Formats: sequence, structure tokens, C-alpha cells
Amino acid sequence: MIFSSYRFIFGFFPIVFAVFCILRALKKPMLVKIWLILASLAFYAFGQPDFFAIFLGSVLFNYLMICLIKREGQKKWVRILCVTLSVIENIGLLVYFKYTNFIIENINRVFGSSIGALSLILPIGISFFTFQILASVVSAYVGELKKTNLCDYMLFITFFPQLIVGPVVMHDELLPQLDGDSLLRWNKDDIMRGILLFSIGAAKKVILANPMIDYATAFYSGGIASSSSAEVWIGVLAFTFAYYFDFSGYIDMARGLGLLFGIKLPVNFDSPYKARDFADFWRRWNMTISRFFNDTVFNNLFGFGDRIPKLIFATLVTFLVSGIWHGAAWHYIIWGLVCGALVALSNVLTLYRVKIPTAVGCTVTFIVMMLVRVLFDAECMTDAITVYGKLFSLDGGISGFASALKENLSVIGTIIISAGICFCFGNANSLCPERGEGERLTVLHIIWAAFLLVLSLVNMSSVSTFLYFNF
Repeated sequence: MIFSSYRFIFGFFPIVFAVFCILRALKKPMLVKIWLILASLAFYAFGQPDFFAIFLGSVLFNYLMICLIKREGQKKWVRILCVTLSVIENIGLLVYFKYTNFIIENINRVFGSSIGALSLILPIGISFFTFQILASVVSAYVGELKKTNLCDYMLFITFFPQLIVGPVVMHDELLPQLDGDSLLRWNKDDIMRGILLFSIGAAKKVILANPMIDYATAFYSGGIASSSSAEVWIGVLAFTFAYYFDFSGYIDMARGLGLLFGIKLPVNFDSPYKARDFADFWRRWNMTISRFFNDTVFNNLFGFGDRIPKLIFATLVTFLVSGIWHGAAWHYIIWGLVCGALVALSNVLTLYRVKIPTAVGCTVTFIVMMLVRVLFDAECMTDAITVYGKLFSLDGGISGFASALKENLSVIGTIIISAGICFCFGNANSLCPERGEGERLTVLHIIWAAFLLVLSLVNMSSVSTFLYFNF
């Protein structure tokens, strides 16, 4: 179910929120939690009914592993076995649904075999909730996760605003917010911030991202070979800003919904196109996933005192894993390695204290990341190479560029507005920062929220899924 849809806004959400408010008014914290769990499970079932039983079974299985790990006096070999089983189960599901056909394809290519591809559908959210489940089990094993009951654990994993595309929440970020009667506290300021954040996110998705997605998707799915250099530039720029506003729009809506239910989700997007270098870029884009890869991959390969070759190796491996995580195709793997090389370069320059003017660093970072994104957006390496060739061929001359601009005024206007917002304005995180209360709300904020929400609703006739649903 898509947040930016009439079915969610006028159907699912009002029912869930109304019952939530009634139960909260009755001072029944356990019933509040159970209701949110049932609503979250229903949310997933609506979106992926075929995978629902496996999803629920996986959540319950991993809770059992946590209980066995945390049992007082538990033997070490049992704890190790439980963690191992959890890793096998979670990674096994991820590999089966996401990578089986990619593995079969490459076996056929190498050995000349003709193994048939399986009819598999990628379960929505599997790349995100798998990591959240794994992190909780590992936290239990190392002693960071204290004993938790089934209700709190279920809500921690399934809470619907963050279930499908994140942010990937750590236990110490969410479980304390579920403790005792925390969910019974009514905060009208959080309600207003939640509505405003949701409205901003909806406008980003519906008004800005969707038109650019439509153009870029049509371009990458079949229009590359026949496109002029100008049309290729428009397609590349469209996806560059579409991903930005699609993902940040989802995160704003998710965090806004969380506030409406009294839960503060972590910041996951922080103006990455203002990054001063490539390492800074990945500290700002999909921040909770970057944190997960840093904790589970990079920190296990590189430690304090290690030399530069080890730093480069750890960075490349981390981004190789990130590329594989994003998709089962070689262009994702190559994209990950290229990003890793750029981040390694940034880290080395930082270690050698090479100073680059902020304006130069931001400009170079944006342009290079836009070009590297072609590897991510293209459907295969052949398409990516074709795009690169056309980007710099400048075929059609000035008249060709003028014609392409005239024919695509609408999407070009959207790109220009998007660029202006990215580079010239702040972001919505000031409304709900990681720490503190956020900026003071005024009547203007209320008017702005109403305007953006109405504008989004008027343009919400066609539902477009979020791009990160594909991962």
C-alpha cells in the first residue's frame, strides 16, 4: 500500500488512527500496541499477500531465537547456534527471492547450461526488514538488547511507517519509546509536526518525483537508442532528482506518520546533494542503511591504527556488498565498486588533509555522482555504456538541444524547480531532528501543510510506487 494514495489516506490511515486514539484515551497501552501490530500486519498483507505467511513466520522465528539467546544461564553453544540459524534463515530468504535467478543466469553463462529461471516475485521490504531483524538478534547475542516481550518486539519490527523502505531502526532507538505507557502521551506539537512532515513528503513524491519518474522510466526502458544527446541529459537529470525526491519524500512521510502515533523515527536523509565529498554523500543518503553496512562490514574489516591499504580494501568491500544489496545485476555491482573507489579517494584525501573549497567539492561531488548513477539506473551495462556515449556525443547540435528542450518543457521545469529546492533550501529534518524539539511551529506552518496536502491530493489520481520498493 502506497502512502501517497487515496486508499491509504482516506481508507487505511483514518481507521487505524481513530482506533489508536480511542485505545489511547482508554489508557490501555497493551491494546494500543496490539492494535498497531495488527494494523502493520494488515498493511503488509495488503501489499504482499503471497509472502505474508513467510514474513510473519520469519518475525516469530527470530523472536524465538532472541528468547533462547537471552535465557538466563543459556549455554554458549546454544547462543551461537541460535545466531547462526537466524543468519541462515534471514540471508537465505533474501538470497532465494532476490538473487536466485541472477545466480542461475550466471551459471548458464559460464557453463553453457540451460537451467530455467524461477517464477519469483521480490517481496516488498525484504531488504530492509531483514537487516532490522538480523541487527536485533545480533544485539541480543552481544548483550546490547535487554529482555523484551513479544508485543514490543513485534511492533519494533512491523511498525508500518518504516516497514517497507525504512529507515532501518535499531532497538535502542525504538524500544524505549514503547516502554510502559509511553504511547499514551498525547503531544499536540508532534501531531502538527507529523502532519506537516507527511504533507511535505507527499508533495515531494506526487508533485516533483512522479513526473520525472515517468519520463526517466520511459527513457531507460526503451528510448535510449533513439534518443538524442539532449534527451539523454534530460533523462539522466530526471532520474537524479526523481530518486532524491522519491526517497526523501517517503522518509518524510514515514517520519510524519511515526510522530502521529507518538513514535520518533531516525533521520535517514540529509540533503545529500549538498555533500562536500563522496564520503559525506553516503553519510547523508539512506543514512540508516549506510550505518548498518558500516557497523556490520566496514568495522569488521578496518580498525583504529590500520593503514591506508586496509582502509581502501574495507571501503571497497563495504560498497561491493551495498551494490549487491541494491540489486541482482552486474551493473549494481559495478556501481557499488565505483562508489567505493570514490569514497576511498575521499577518505585518503581527508587523511592527508587535502583542502578542497566547499563550492568546488559540492559541485564535483554532485556531477560525478550524477554520472555514476547511470550505472544504477540503467537496466544493464550495455545500456549504461550507450547512455555515456550519447551524453558526450552532443549529436543534433544546438538545434537538436533547442528542439528537445521545447518538447520537454514540463519535465525540464520540474528538474529546475527540484534543483533549486535541493541546493538553495534546507530540509524537513529541522521539524523533527534526532535531538531536541525542532523549530518552533507557527500559523504559517499550518497553512503550508494544508496547501501541500491539498495540492498533493489533487494530483494523486494515479498511484506510483516508490522507487526503493524495487530493492
